[in-house]
Amino acid sequence: MGEWFSWIKSNDKELLSIFDNLAKKSVETAEALVILFSDLSNTQQHTIIKNLETEADVLTRDVFAALNKRFITPFDREDMQRIASKIDDVIDFMDGISARTHSYKITTTPPYALEMARELVKATKEVHYVVAKLNNIKNGQDMILHCRTTSEIEHTVDDLYRQSIEKLFESNDAITIIKLKDIYDAMETASDRCVDVTDVIEDIVLKYT
Repeated sequence: MGEWFSWIKSNDKELLSIFDNLAKKSVETAEALVILFSDLSNTQQHTIIKNLETEADVLTRDVFAALNKRFITPFDREDMQRIASKIDDVIDFMDGISARTHSYKITTTPPYALEMARELVKATKEVHYVVAKLNNIKNGQDMILHCRTTSEIEHTVDDLYRQSIEKLFESNDAITIIKLKDIYDAMETASDRCVDVTDVIEDIVLKYT
């Protein structure tokens, strides 16, 4: 029996390690987005972000494959699937932001875009923190605190989003309005998806502690 539980724990660590790597990709993507918006002439960042998104897709598939092979999972299977999907969504939206900036030929950083990107770095770091803690939930209150911090960051992004839209509609250039609003919308949604991840993790903490 001891060998059986040891095997389960070993497999849990392997699975949670994939989650940790996926969450790290979200931080790396957000940091690359900050670099991009700090200097839009640094077009190498588009390739870096796309590569990170591709790597994240592989990790997400690995999570689902690992979950499908396991009869026993560390936490509810659906919760773990949601965490992986939502982190992947965060990265997908950030990749979309990069792609839109490139395809729309945006050469000047839109107002508030850099500030929003910096907030996404903070949010993804909070996501990575709580995902890493899933390996050994000891201090549930600490994890919940970091989940709530992610929500506070999301409120900051919402404020920046509203300011960016107000600034945007001072223009009469309809094409620019459409392009930049699309980018702002994606940035706000990426922030929302970070909260989606931490909401699931907060539920896990409440159920298992």
